[in-house]
Amino acid sequence: MLPSSSTIVHFDLDTFFVSVERLTNPGLIGKPVIVGGFSDRSVVAGCSYEARHYGVHSAMPMKMARILCPDAIVIRGDMEQYTRYSDTVTSIIAERAPVYEKASIDEHYLDITGMDRFFGCMKWTHELRQSIISETGLPISFGLSVNKTVCKIATGQAKPNGELEIPQSRVIPFLAPLSISKIPGIGDKTFRLLRSMGIATIDTLSRVPPEMVEKVLGV
Repeated sequence: MLPSSSTIVHFDLDTFFVSVERLTNPGLIGKPVIVGGFSDRSVVAGCSYEARHYGVHSAMPMKMARILCPDAIVIRGDMEQYTRYSDTVTSIIAERAPVYEKASIDEHYLDITGMDRFFGCMKWTHELRQSIISETGLPISFGLSVNKTVCKIATGQAKPNGELEIPQSRVIPFLAPLSISKIPGIGDKTFRLLRSMGIATIDTLSRVPPEMVEKVLGV
């Protein structure tokens, strides 16, 4: 685990599977694209922002996705190709970052604690992002903050293809107004439960006694 009181970066390749497909087929740019199987039992592995506009999201049943977005271009996908691009991004990060963790095929966490003594952390991370974009052609976003949770939320706010720094002094003002749905790990069931309790924002959740949260959600 990376330490919580550090300078952490979260890199996330935007709509990764779709972005790789668009490199080889530029005709897909600007169109609703869904990557996944063709049977009704299949689930969405990835989708473009154009498809998300219709309510499509990852892990949704393909049958539902096609109903929501009937004009979507459905692609089975090429996991070998996605893995190659992912490994290329990892190699670029590994060459420059002192400590990194590959969280998934399209996500990396970097611990750059102390680097601001030699470089500006934001400048260094911006330059690394530009290197990834220029060497792979893939859009990528990052959040830079004090721990993994905050920087992951920041990445979500920076998308698409953006970057966002949340220093220690801005963490609470940044998080407070955001929906609880922005917290990593809060799924539909937990979201609905918390909303039924009148909890809509991270600020409201932060004011609930921990014992009450444990009683409702468990340890």
